[in-house]
Amino acid sequence: MSTQHFLIERGAPLTGAAPGLPPERWIQAFPEGRWSAWSGLLAALAPDDGVWVSVERPDWEQRVGDVLQRQPGARVIVVSAVPQEAEGLRALQAGARGYCHQVALPQVLRDVEQTVRLGGLWVGAELVQRLMSASRSALERSAATSREPDLSRLSDREAQVARLVAEGKSNKEVANRLFISERTVKAHLGAVFDKLGVRDRLQLVLRLSGQG
Repeated sequence: MSTQHFLIERGAPLTGAAPGLPPERWIQAFPEGRWSAWSGLLAALAPDDGVWVSVERPDWEQRVGDVLQRQPGARVIVVSAVPQEAEGLRALQAGARGYCHQVALPQVLRDVEQTVRLGGLWVGAELVQRLMSASRSALERSAATSREPDLSRLSDREAQVARLVAEGKSNKEVANRLFISERTVKAHLGAVFDKLGVRDRLQLVLRLSGQG
């Protein structure tokens, strides 16, 4: 069973937390969770564990990358006392699987953990919409200048699926547009993820929009 870890920094307390501790609501959400400084985290980290990192750490982006380099199977969630779209995008680009409010209710934090553990991403709806819009704009610019994103590793059909998904189309909408089954769309999408080295639809959007 995976363990939830909160990376703390000795010194000034985090928003919503006592000195040397994670936010109180995080402790309520994960009473069996662990918190430690960097060296302690590395000693305890196991595959599939969750690691929560606050943006109040000045080195938070570097630490996200360090965690994933040390344990690629870990799932990193970045928390912020004042969530912002630009910051959320940076978290995703660093490799985080989730981005949420640092003092969210315990049930929300558990929902974030479950979503990420099951392979999803947790970000605000506004950020998702922004990424979709950026992807559509990037694809339109590419078409206008004949400089499309590099999809040379994909088959023609896989490239079609990738572009439609990046525009925000659901599997059903892609299937209807291309006159194929949803099962076939899923198969093509899996191949797209493997060939482009992305984990999910949102990372695909980031790649095609030039932000990932």
